[in-house]
Amino acid sequence: MKILKIALAALLFICLADMPYGYYQFVRFASMIGFGILAYKSNQEGRETEMFIFGALALMFQPFFKLAFGRELWNIIDVIIGLGLLFSAFYKRDEK
Repeated sequence: MKILKIALAALLFICLADMPYGYYQFVRFASMIGFGILAYKSNQEGRETEMFIFGALALMFQPFFKLAFGRELWNIIDVIIGLGLLFSAFYKRDEK
């Protein structure tokens, strides 16, 4: 899942550039699918908190009912989520 998290983070960071509208639509679809997969895997591994976070992110990025936050706020959201994904990809937690 490390590669998926890094790929999603990269997609979100590229959103900071001035891209065509089609790219943002692609990111919404890819993020919804990617976060859905991460939520499913987290559920399989018994990590409920991560499952809820990734599930909420999948709903936030879904392309059918868009949240109109404005470009500046979406940029902040993209950076925060991208950094969180990178942190979770490289952070090694102690398994009990």
